[in-house]
Amino acid sequence: MSQDNLNKTYVLLHGAWHGGWCWKHVALALQAAGHKVFTPTQTGLGERSHLLSKDISLDTFIKDVINVLEWEDLNDVILVGHSFGGIGISGAADRVPYRIRHLVYLDSLILQNGDSPFSVIPEEVANARRKLAQEFSAGVSIPIPAPSAFGVTEPGQAAWIQEKCTPHPMSTYEDTLVLNNPVGNGLPATYIAVTPHYGPTTASREFAKQQSWCYMEIEAGHDAMLTSADAVTRILLSL
Repeated sequence: MSQDNLNKTYVLLHGAWHGGWCWKHVALALQAAGHKVFTPTQTGLGERSHLLSKDISLDTFIKDVINVLEWEDLNDVILVGHSFGGIGISGAADRVPYRIRHLVYLDSLILQNGDSPFSVIPEEVANARRKLAQEFSAGVSIPIPAPSAFGVTEPGQAAWIQEKCTPHPMSTYEDTLVLNNPVGNGLPATYIAVTPHYGPTTASREFAKQQSWCYMEIEAGHDAMLTSADAVTRILLSL
């Protein structure tokens, strides 16, 4: 095996309502292949859900990622963002590109400078989430959707998601992203879309197709790291 296939470093960033826990199966497979893997959880979610507040911003989420790269002294990183996690990896690429080897957007939201998450998902979805947040927590957080919303139907996986997911800070959906460079900042990038397609990432998929990135589709639920962990692992190992 060539040196290029040895000792890779992966940082896997989760999406809305999730935490680093959701990468368990992919992380174990990558580690078994001899690679370093980090699965940070963003502020206000998962084991950090006690930090949930109306003041969490997209900048908070970006700093969560960058701090892992800097405090763990990570370089030449394959940085993977699932769903909402695509925003965090775009922010990291904008600020610390010298630490990153390859960006992987796994059925991710992609925002350009000045976009908010609610500005790139279907308007009816955004309005429904605003209403839910208001009814659930006076607008502080969005309640957890059913596992089927993430394309997860296998009973064991669905029960695990139901147990582990936590409400997502509403402020991060309304906040706008600040980028000083084009999305991806010129780094090698791959976009992995799932089929059947996930509605909220429609505009992001179309944007990705127009870039000089590798674009591919796999048959999986939106939570592909759970429903198709083997396929996701194979792609990540191939980079």
